[in-house]
Amino acid sequence: MFLQKLTLSNFKNYDEADLAFSEKINCFTGNNGVGKTNILDAIYYLSFCKSYFNLIDSQNIRHGEAFFALHGYYHYPENTPDHVSCSYKSDHRKVFKINGKEYERLADHIGNFPLVMISPYDRDLINDGSELRRRYIDSVISQFDHAYLDMLISYNKALQQRNALLKQMAEKRYFDEITLSVLSERLESFGTPVYQKRTAFINEFNPLFEDFYQFLSGNAERVGIQYNSRLAEKSLMELLREGLEKDKLYRYTTAGIHKDDLDFTINGYPLKKFGSQGQQKTFVIALKLAQFEFTRKVKGFKPILLFDDIFDKLDDTRVQQIIKLVSSDNFGQVFITDTQRYRVEKIFETVDIDHRIFNVRDGKANLELL
Repeated sequence: MFLQKLTLSNFKNYDEADLAFSEKINCFTGNNGVGKTNILDAIYYLSFCKSYFNLIDSQNIRHGEAFFALHGYYHYPENTPDHVSCSYKSDHRKVFKINGKEYERLADHIGNFPLVMISPYDRDLINDGSELRRRYIDSVISQFDHAYLDMLISYNKALQQRNALLKQMAEKRYFDEITLSVLSERLESFGTPVYQKRTAFINEFNPLFEDFYQFLSGNAERVGIQYNSRLAEKSLMELLREGLEKDKLYRYTTAGIHKDDLDFTINGYPLKKFGSQGQQKTFVIALKLAQFEFTRKVKGFKPILLFDDIFDKLDDTRVQQIIKLVSSDNFGQVFITDTQRYRVEKIFETVDIDHRIFNVRDGKANLELL
């Protein structure tokens, strides 16, 4: 699978853009702030129904305009091309279509066009709170398991209802044991299989991740990812019963899969505290490359891979390692942004692979094939 053509209208800083791509490597070079990353974000949007960087759709509309529209034309070797379109108008709902037919639920689109984005913001996975790491693992699994996404949606709905009930009971000073029990059972029925699928995923994912890290680092350090959940000790229903008084006091549900986390380690120590900037950057790149390989194996075809300005602060050897890796047959279409045009040109002097290099400038859709 690869993206043949992308059309943007009023998306972020672009008024109009119409781009045709190589099925292997596509590079966008230019100064900071000219819109290189916005092109990658448009491609991401067509896979995930949302921006990688800004979840508020109205803020993705070009300043002074009332709407944005995205069109992607995807090619499969053995199937007819797919046309994916998205349009959003201020104060209206978002419309996603495939081959002219609108989706009833946006969730039905997730996973149909798998994609992996690698960005400088990925270091937030290490340094920010547990919610971001949960969201990451959920987004990965949801790309190949629609049942998981449905269970997660149902769990979060039941969680909102239980939290609302806890708050209402505290404010009105009454106790509705029956309704609370029903909602607790719903949390367990959806939360337990989510926990089990997360556990199985991490067990399969870890060896792939470790291999990629060792490849990029030259076997420099030992790294690991551990799924941290209280459900490893007790059932969710036991945790909810034990935490009932605490829940009533705090007015929200204090136990469940929405409190789980991923622990990142280097040589057995927390990566956040003991990993250098270079080690942390290598960690998240290896994480995303392992995500690509895992998704490829499960889906049976190669996801699209987006590299947003990741070469900064990496030495030439590691840059060459990454390009050599993604140029292999295991990888498909790749999109790269870089502020250093000479660095991209130098790479393709030594790597013989089909590619296109675009120059982005003037803060608008002024792209020239070099």
